[in-house]
Amino acid sequence: MPTTLETINTAAFRRFHEAGNSGDLELVTKTIDELVEPDVLIRTPLPIEATGAEALKEVFGRLLRAFPDIHIEVEDVIAQADKVVGRNTVTGTHLGEYMGLPPTGRSVTYNEIFIVRFVDGRIAETWGVVDVLSQMKQLGVIAA
Repeated sequence: MPTTLETINTAAFRRFHEAGNSGDLELVTKTIDELVEPDVLIRTPLPIEATGAEALKEVFGRLLRAFPDIHIEVEDVIAQADKVVGRNTVTGTHLGEYMGLPPTGRSVTYNEIFIVRFVDGRIAETWGVVDVLSQMKQLGVIAA
């Protein structure tokens, strides 16, 4: 049976994803301000200069511009102590520039797994694995 800490952290994890699914960058930014430590440690390589919570805001800004209909379906959630792990399926339509690639109009579906560590109900550290190879194949950058 989950502890109260695990229940609180899982609810925050889901709220974070709900904001990402809203398509509303202002809501995403507000949610990041509320749920993420300003100096969060992001252990996933990112092609940006920003760090901490500002990096998350930039990532979501880029994703929402590139895939305005992006949807993150949380398939599995495992919570233990201060960590929540989510296995997600991400879908979207490439309608804006993404990683230097002009819009293709193609739909993408890819998987990701994130581990999120919480401190006092706020995201303090993340590790993620995103299937960028699958994205690039679906966008036609890499031969299938």
